Amino acid sequence: MKVQLEHPADEIKRLQRCINDLVSLLTLPAMWSGNKPCDIVQTLLDSLLRMLDLDFVYVSLTNLVDAAASETVRVPQSQEQMFRPRELCTFLNRWLGDDPQKRYLQERSHLGDEEVSLVSWPLGVQREIGVIVAGSRRADFPRDTEALLLSIAANQALIGLQEARLLSEQKRVADELDQSVAQRTAELAAANEVLRMEVAERRRAEEALKRSEAFLAEAQRLSLTGSFSWRIDTDEITFSEQLYRIFDLDPDAPVTLEQIGSRVHPEDISLLSEKMDLARRSINDHDYEIRLRMPDGRVKYLRTKSYGIRHKDGRLEHIGAIQDVTEHRLAEEALSKLRTELTHMARVTTLGALTASIAHEVNQPLSGIVTNASTCLRMLTLDPPNVEGARETARRTIRDGNRASDVITRLRALFSKTDTIAEQVDLNDATREVIALSLSELQGNRVILRSELADDLPLITGDRVQLQQVILNLLRNGSDSMNTVHDRPRELLIRTERDEDDRALLSVKDAGIGFDPQSTDKLFQAFYTTKNDGMGIGLSVSRSIIEHHDGRLWATLNDGPGATFSFSIPCRSNT
Repeated sequence: MKVQLEHPADEIKRLQRCINDLVSLLTLPAMWSGNKPCDIVQTLLDSLLRMLDLDFVYVSLTNLVDAAASETVRVPQSQEQMFRPRELCTFLNRWLGDDPQKRYLQERSHLGDEEVSLVSWPLGVQREIGVIVAGSRRADFPRDTEALLLSIAANQALIGLQEARLLSEQKRVADELDQSVAQRTAELAAANEVLRMEVAERRRAEEALKRSEAFLAEAQRLSLTGSFSWRIDTDEITFSEQLYRIFDLDPDAPVTLEQIGSRVHPEDISLLSEKMDLARRSINDHDYEIRLRMPDGRVKYLRTKSYGIRHKDGRLEHIGAIQDVTEHRLAEEALSKLRTELTHMARVTTLGALTASIAHEVNQPLSGIVTNASTCLRMLTLDPPNVEGARETARRTIRDGNRASDVITRLRALFSKTDTIAEQVDLNDATREVIALSLSELQGNRVILRSELADDLPLITGDRVQLQQVILNLLRNGSDSMNTVHDRPRELLIRTERDEDDRALLSVKDAGIGFDPQSTDKLFQAFYTTKNDGMGIGLSVSRSIIEHHDGRLWATLNDGPGATFSFSIPCRSNT
């Protein structure tokens, strides 16, 4: 599909600026050669402010040779009254936290009276060197090109700081060596033993220097992101050293499209071909994931971001970055599997407590079937047979049979362990089915259930069974909260209504004992419970389900006794 640009000239200028900025970033390590870390940071801050039009940029260095940890923040002169450096440092330290596993953060946050977009990028896999934070009041920050520039700037800064650290180490070793040589030279005439010791010391220093050089080579592997360029007219491809490692190719041999294709997972070849075809026909920005199948059978997940530039002579070239996100992808899959298992366990636990209610729901129509069948037989044995009465009794038998079948169908759906299914869901119908399943238990607990279901409730997109699990959890929690109430009616109100921004809202209001306002945040934490026999996973799983539907679940105390638990879901969810 060919991308139609509304303002081609402006877009080309923007891309040209971007590539110029990219070239500038790639030349920074050469400019930084021999500089101190503070000089590198100053140049980096000036470059990022100019390239990304930021409101502020911040760098924290934590691991340097012969230097203490430092923080540097740069704010344009026009923003100095709005963003004060000391306040920025305090806010960003709190926002970043101390978890080095947080590789990449991006969110919209409030800084004083201003709302800013924050992006952080670690210097090192686990922030061994430090971290960069860029801030802008623009809601669309960062764009794809800005994120790419920021990631490359972080990688270049990492290289420069690693080189500065190595140079500092080399200088320290060299200084020590020079001092040792001068001292030993002055003592040469005094004793041959001193000379022997000097030679041994020099050998140890040389070994230390070799270890430092090896450390620099290993440091270049810390970033799992490699860069590439592809000239469309000649199919000439240039890989960075790290990209050779990612694809496991010979760095001494030229890279070809055939070599790349031999590494791509067979199921992703069509996607790569589609992206390459788009790149050949126009200037495009690309952001996609593919998999590699390595010769030893391992599968790697790669994230690719690239954009095309048109040179003055008409040549089209694509430049981009590829990141190995295998560990992140595998962790996400494991987390998703664990979440599914926990959701099913919570569902089975909840329904286990409804066993008596379910048995009552099934026994009622079954008893009716037996009674109606006996009545029908008696009517047929009369002389003459009461055919019309027997026919009506048979109809009631069929009706009761359907009632029992409906209960079993609803029960099987809620007990089933299936993958998430996105469909159009009428929240009112889903609520009525849950009420029918749990009504006997509620009545057994002397709960008066009222329902107020809105007529104009919009359809939502989601998993019907999972949403019914949430409704069932809220009904049972509301009922349980009133077990010790004896001085007022045990009233439970379930209501649906159209919420703002075209969202569907469901709330369950009880007249129970409420909860401690100070423990509001703990209510939805896993394994936190106020029940003696509770597991503490119902509300946690419920919130996970609602957030998976792009919704929100919360609790509030009533003006009178009890509490209200509510959730809202957009009509068009990305489940």
